[in-house]
Amino acid sequence: MKRVKFFTIFFLIFVVVLFIQDHVRRYYNERKVLRMVIERLQADSRIAEVLVTGVNYDENKGKIFTTIKFLEYGVNSKPLEPKYFTFSGNIIQFQSLVIRFDDRYTRAGDALRGKSIFLFWKVFMLDGKNTQEYEITKVNEIPQGYKIEGLKDKFEKKLWLEFWKYALNPKKDSQQGIKNAQIEAPGTMFIPGIIYTIKIEHDGGLRIDPTVIPQILQGETVIKK
Repeated sequence: MKRVKFFTIFFLIFVVVLFIQDHVRRYYNERKVLRMVIERLQADSRIAEVLVTGVNYDENKGKIFTTIKFLEYGVNSKPLEPKYFTFSGNIIQFQSLVIRFDDRYTRAGDALRGKSIFLFWKVFMLDGKNTQEYEITKVNEIPQGYKIEGLKDKFEKKLWLEFWKYALNPKKDSQQGIKNAQIEAPGTMFIPGIIYTIKIEHDGGLRIDPTVIPQILQGETVIKK
């Protein structure tokens, strides 16, 4: 009887120790992930480049179709995987989503809410019932430019699910100290021979700056290393 009691107590202690170790390990892992997420939120801007890669006329539809290449850069200035979009026109708009937190967090130097969060959200062309729209960042997903490379962690996903939930639900803004969730969508005419740099400033301003491709590169195919 004493032996059974001893092993029962030993087993309970063993379970409690494992439980504590698991919680401690999870706590430190979450702190580590949170620190990496915060590092990615420290950038003062988000930058992408756009280039017209094709202009084709469809005789059946009587329309000119414009294909653009969208290349976003991560917080470490590393180019992300490019995306291609085709529109039945060339007056194209880019939409950004900017989340600003209450000033008190900025003054207090709050790690997670001391800076605005900003991302490229959609690209579209207005044309009434024929309006075309593509998602750059899908709702409830981790933005490509903020993703911790090589990490598959539920906590990182949970953080961004919370971000989307509060960003798109004004009724819950005040609960998380969100000052406002602002959408900006400037556009321009996209034509060949121009590199368009799109920049989201940390204060929410989104601008499109055109630059003529250097003469030496025009008409040439750039050979990759």
